[in-house]
Amino acid sequence: MLEIIQQYWQSLLWTDGYNITGLAMTLWILILSVLMGGILSLALAVGRNSTNKLIKLPIWLFTYIFRGTPLYVQLLIIYTGIYTLSMVKHNAWLGDFFQSGLNCTVLAFTLNTCAYTTEVFAGAMRNVPNGEIQAATALGFNRFQLYRYIIFPRAFRIALPAYSNEVIFMLHSTALAFTVTVPDVMKIARDIYAETYQPFHAYGIAAVIYLCVSFTLIFSFKKLEQHYLVFQRANVKND
Repeated sequence: MLEIIQQYWQSLLWTDGYNITGLAMTLWILILSVLMGGILSLALAVGRNSTNKLIKLPIWLFTYIFRGTPLYVQLLIIYTGIYTLSMVKHNAWLGDFFQSGLNCTVLAFTLNTCAYTTEVFAGAMRNVPNGEIQAATALGFNRFQLYRYIIFPRAFRIALPAYSNEVIFMLHSTALAFTVTVPDVMKIARDIYAETYQPFHAYGIAAVIYLCVSFTLIFSFKKLEQHYLVFQRANVKND
């Protein structure tokens, strides 16, 4: 195993000499997907709780579809299916975009995590204490200020445990990226297996890499939860 690590460590962690590969590619996909999906989900979560059915129902349908179908199927549809549509194939920009495995992977992962995160945040917003909202309204907060200073911060604290699980799930899901030719950790591990015929060592190294990243994320979210817990206790004492 040490010989494999010595020979392939650079490809597993950073680059093959020409392109970003391995762990760097995995983290890049994870960060882009979680960041874009999280930003989109904030707006969709507000609409998910809307009383207007023309706003609420399309968002519900979006989350239902992406939570109700396997991520791998979504990835294959976006990578192999959308490009076959004439309106995409004959458009230069769209054609180039959907021919890229990395673009399709980030798009599929972004939409998938957005669907789950929308429901997580929407549920958290519904659990924000009504007294805090009424107090802010009495102080003259407009709708934008209400969401910015009261609802979003409070909902994020409520949603943090569930959201941390979603981020870990997305990390594990990045292992699907190699199926559309993206050179992530799993792609490099498969290449190592093909060259050395040592599947236990090749995939074992990949498992250790994922485990280390998972531990780092779990530790970071635990620290963040503890920070918010201390902050909440301090507010209770002040009250």
